Amino acid sequence: MTAVAADGGWRRLSARMLLIHPIQEIPRALPALIGVLVAGGGSGQRGLWAALAVAIPVGLGTVRWFTTKYRITPDRVEVERGLFNRRLLAVSRDRLRTVDVSAHVLHRALGLTRVTIGTGRSDREGGGSVRLDGLTADEARDLREELLHRGAGAAAAPGDAGAAAAPGDAAPGTVPSPTGEAATAAPETELARLDPTWIRFAPFTLSGLVAVGAVAGFLANATNEANLHPSDFGPLRAIVDWLEGAPLAAAIVVVAVVAIAVVAIASTVGYVLAFWDFRLTRNPRGTLHVTRGLLTTRATTIEERRLHGIEISEPLLLRAVRGARCLAIATGLRVGRGAERGGSLLLPAAPRAEAERVGASIVGEPAPLDCPLIEHGTRARGRRFTRAVGVWAMLAAAVGLPAAFTSWPVWPALVVLALLPVALALAVDRYRSLGHAVSGERLVARSGSLVRRRLALGAEGIIGWNVERTFFQRRAGLVTLVATTAAGHQHYDVQDVELGEALAVAERLVPGLLEPFVEEDRATDPRAVAAHSPPDAAGARRAAPPAEGR
Repeated sequence: MTAVAADGGWRRLSARMLLIHPIQEIPRALPALIGVLVAGGGSGQRGLWAALAVAIPVGLGTVRWFTTKYRITPDRVEVERGLFNRRLLAVSRDRLRTVDVSAHVLHRALGLTRVTIGTGRSDREGGGSVRLDGLTADEARDLREELLHRGAGAAAAPGDAGAAAAPGDAAPGTVPSPTGEAATAAPETELARLDPTWIRFAPFTLSGLVAVGAVAGFLANATNEANLHPSDFGPLRAIVDWLEGAPLAAAIVVVAVVAIAVVAIASTVGYVLAFWDFRLTRNPRGTLHVTRGLLTTRATTIEERRLHGIEISEPLLLRAVRGARCLAIATGLRVGRGAERGGSLLLPAAPRAEAERVGASIVGEPAPLDCPLIEHGTRARGRRFTRAVGVWAMLAAAVGLPAAFTSWPVWPALVVLALLPVALALAVDRYRSLGHAVSGERLVARSGSLVRRRLALGAEGIIGWNVERTFFQRRAGLVTLVATTAAGHQHYDVQDVELGEALAVAERLVPGLLEPFVEEDRATDPRAVAAHSPPDAAGARRAAPPAEGR
């Protein structure tokens, strides 16, 4: 791994990026290019203006390459860039969490990759990652090994074949032993590989809905700016005429069927492009490695010591066909962009049994994924019905009152009336999805209907508790227990549980953390006794019944 040895010397990105940077600079230079083309259109020197339009992105890309350099020291990763506004980004190697290697079509054509080094900060905090756009595939692989596996060798026993490779001249597939002799590295364990039959789940993910919406918006804006009317074209004119003359119900059915078909096709194509050749492997030196992609490839490496749990996600349509996803709850992974765009995805849409198997292999036991959950009682169920019916009633009033006292059509009110059974069914499903448990040293919680999520969060990743009570929760004698963590979305909820049960769960997972806050109320609030009562024969704490009316 001599390419990335921690010698502290400054390095540049591959010179092949001089072919890619100008293309990447085109969007940034677009206003200038438009101005150049407009200015050149009214003169007789179009060739000169065209050359200037080409020189602008080429010059910006060349400056970007010459002013960017990086180095890897034993303590830090440093990246310096900029010409007039010089910036130096330095990150301690102790803060590095993940290494994400991706390559789009241009990168792959030139044998290059983009390396994003996660530092544990959320995307919602404005970044915090280190990006090196323009390393060769070998440099990216060696950099990943150097940054994530450098500490494994020190902790390994002498002669351990799984020890991390130190910078040196070891051949690929070998690691140097403490005696200086090359030893064969332990092979990676494959946890999951894409089965082509999983593509049947793609239409139920609705991931193509965003793409279809974006394309439709772009086309609508482009035709409007160009003063074009799609209905002027022959086939589209015929379709519009048919829709205008057809009964309303028939037109709605046809449009809905076409929209569903388009979204399903787009979702399937997106699934194939994103997850073709998907593999999830475990390195014996303590990392998980995810590779995927058809045109744009992506490889994400996660340190298992940064992984504090997993989440099984079941969107409503995917759940209807017994499908699910498996996500990682880990520090350093990108959040807030969706599971498929972020780095937390451990398994794409697949059979639910497969998602649970992968999750069990990662956490080391199946219990958190198949243990029975504690129901939250009739008051939690009542809150689900109250919310569903309350939202439906407000919608009915907003639509029905104008129809009753004005000349507005009546059919919207009839549509809202037909939604009442849907609202009631949603409330039932939301309550059936609600539950929690403590499995060993893990918090297990499940909630949601449109997207049902079951999480298994390790106690070692919980850094605090929040006990939240809204006005209506106080009236029902319920609370929401929030586990605060540095991983994933940084907070995970156990919704609508009794206060005594919430304190019992918190005390069992992180003993003593809430004790200073409930000690004073022990004599006056019987629910606070739950956190201090002795364990019963099964090892669980007995929760005192909640006081009514608080």
